[in-house]
Amino acid sequence: MADCEKAMRPEDITRLFVERSNAGDAAGVAALYEENAVMAYPPGQQTVGREAIRALWEKVLANRPRFEPEPPLPTLVSGDIALTATPPKDGSGARAQVVRRQPDGSWLRVLDQPEFVPPTG
Repeated sequence: MADCEKAMRPEDITRLFVERSNAGDAAGVAALYEENAVMAYPPGQQTVGREAIRALWEKVLANRPRFEPEPPLPTLVSGDIALTATPPKDGSGARAQVVRRQPDGSWLRVLDQPEFVPPTG
């Protein structure tokens, strides 16, 4: 796992994701996830496990996309579990993540729904 800043608050993960993605650091992005995390991406599929998430981000970041910070919605915390979310700037649904406090007090993503567009009609 990458040796870099840890998310000491659930809200830190989104900031660290943007910083690491914009730096092209797929291993750093993957380090924000628990070993057996599940990510609902690519659309309609799931990527399971930190190593698979790292491989996915290597492909995505090879195109050098630029991520902009999004203001967080209020974080919901229950013990060692939290729900974080951000509304995309384009207004298309929401992004949501379930994170868990680790033994060292840091937080990692367990479930990641990076794109959710509610059904229309």
